[in-house]
Amino acid sequence: MCDYIELCHLNFTTNGRSFFIHLIGESNILLKYSNYMAFSHFHGVTMNNLGLVIYLLGTIFTMVSSGMNAFINAQGFSRVGMATTVVGAVANIILDPIFIFGLHLGVRGAAIATVISQFLSFLWVMLFLTGKQPMYTIQRKYMLVNDFTIIKQVLGLGLSGFTMGVTNSLTQIVCNATLRQYGGDVFVGAMTIINSLREIFTLVVQGITYGAQPVLGFNFGAKQYKRVKEGIRFVSILGGGYTVLAWLMVSHFPEFFIRLFTKDETLVATTIPSLRIFFMGFFMMSLQFCGQSIFVALGYSKFSIFFSLLRKVIIVVPMTIILPYFMGVHGVFYAEPISNYVGGIACYATMLLTVWRSLSRKEKV
Repeated sequence: MCDYIELCHLNFTTNGRSFFIHLIGESNILLKYSNYMAFSHFHGVTMNNLGLVIYLLGTIFTMVSSGMNAFINAQGFSRVGMATTVVGAVANIILDPIFIFGLHLGVRGAAIATVISQFLSFLWVMLFLTGKQPMYTIQRKYMLVNDFTIIKQVLGLGLSGFTMGVTNSLTQIVCNATLRQYGGDVFVGAMTIINSLREIFTLVVQGITYGAQPVLGFNFGAKQYKRVKEGIRFVSILGGGYTVLAWLMVSHFPEFFIRLFTKDETLVATTIPSLRIFFMGFFMMSLQFCGQSIFVALGYSKFSIFFSLLRKVIIVVPMTIILPYFMGVHGVFYAEPISNYVGGIACYATMLLTVWRSLSRKEKV
């Protein structure tokens, strides 16, 4: 009976994996390796699922630590907020080899180490926010919120980031499916490398723009409109300068960055021209990041949500499907710079016509 239940579970797991792998546009080759991993260790489910269950136990710690960390940064304790990430990362680096190799726990050990690290970040945040240093601390009497206006405002601001995440996932699904159709597995692999590089290079500009949000919001609330404008100008110049530098580096030394991920000569040769095309409009992405960050910081969340949808859903997805008909497989990669130019200019221009003008008027009063 137990074997029958396990076989049914394995069949469901394998079929479910097959559905999601095909959904994101991956091929039967990846499915073969995925199923191989599923069948290994205790008839294919026990060890992998146990590792997954252990890992998921830390979800609550991650959500609380990352979510509440924003309240630390918003009160001006940026170093403490940065330490939240450092504590978890350092703990994970130390504990991983201990649990994986020292205790011979393998995947389970990695999961346990990750959960412990997540708990330490959670503990760091909770100890600080229940201590005496911050102006606003966690107190039981404030746990129940009766003012739904506040809830609506919080959800409105958070919806922007949520929309960006969902649209990025949707774009990736469409890109992989189209690449598999026109170019095969090698181009899907190339896109994986390119997306990894894009994520690495965008971390800096995201840190700049997200880090400016509490500063801009604080000064806006204090009616220091001149400082808000100075902050916008500083973020725009710094973010723009960094993305231009990143674009030049990738354009002139693509092979160096690609070989950080693979030594396969075919994949390297395929990725080089694709990477150059994809990053053609990278420096324009800073305009969108700056614009959306300013919208969120000053309470214009509807604009931020709209431009998230504009760039990914309205521009990238249709272009990804249409351009390959005329340009072949490289049309998929051209969709990104087109969206960066159109979305970046539209977002930043809207910010100047709305937020900047409003600040200028209020500054004169």
